[in-house]
Amino acid sequence: MGGFFQQLAKTLADRWISLLVLPGAFFLGAVWLSVSLGHADGWNVALLTRQAENAAATVADQPGGAQALLVVAVLAAAAAVGFVVQALAGVTRHVWLGQWPRPFVAVAAARTVRRRARWHRLVEERRALEAASPGTRTREQQDRIDTVADRVTRLAMAEPARPTWMGDRIHAVESIAYHRYGLDLTYGWSRLWLILPDPARTELTAAHSAFAAAVATGTWALPYLLLTVVWWPAVLVAAGIGLTGWARARAAVADFTTLTEATLDLHGRTLAVALGVGDPTEGTGPLTISEGERITDLVRKGR
Repeated sequence: MGGFFQQLAKTLADRWISLLVLPGAFFLGAVWLSVSLGHADGWNVALLTRQAENAAATVADQPGGAQALLVVAVLAAAAAVGFVVQALAGVTRHVWLGQWPRPFVAVAAARTVRRRARWHRLVEERRALEAASPGTRTREQQDRIDTVADRVTRLAMAEPARPTWMGDRIHAVESIAYHRYGLDLTYGWSRLWLILPDPARTELTAAHSAFAAAVATGTWALPYLLLTVVWWPAVLVAAGIGLTGWARARAAVADFTTLTEATLDLHGRTLAVALGVGDPTEGTGPLTISEGERITDLVRKGR
């Protein structure tokens, strides 16, 4: 047990440093940089060099106890900033997944309508191309159909119902589960998770962790945006951080939803058998709609 707790403490310390202290320390450095340069001298390297030399000399002149106290204060401030940013990560998550708060409901609805209209136009275009060549198609005709079909799936895997791409990817899995298998994932996912084999859980957990890390990265753009009040180049830093987190989040959501859909395909029947609504003698295969509907009725419990 002693070794276990030592390893746990080491893991927690590593996460504390990587998630809170290091990003917070970089931000505190950016704060010092912003105050030292300001708008007028945003790119003044000579001034920055002088300011850094003066600061280093001031710290070097302090006694050892004062220097140690300064290091502790910086670490504590960095951790505090990290905790604040982590608390704001929920806001970033809701924004990226299309769960916008009440003041923005009208904007979200309008954006969803535009996405849905564009999706239906692409679907109709693909159907028109398929109808124009019902028999044998040339290579060029098939390429045009494939191109439009790819544009449809890149926009949304199912009819859009969220104002953002990431939100629609999550919604698409829920829609596919309900319309293809009759399963309401809102109530059925927790039951399915409990019976999944370890490899499936590991892959899903890794994809979800990647999304959480991307959200945490993107959230750091918010405090850097505040620095633009005193130092305009901070907007470039904020944009770089925000775009990096957003791109990573899109990739993580794509992986997570693909894995979730595969999990439904491979283990939906296992859930039916575990809940007593499927016949174990029928062997493997995808969940049927009737089985999915019976699971949904069971797990909803009349709700």
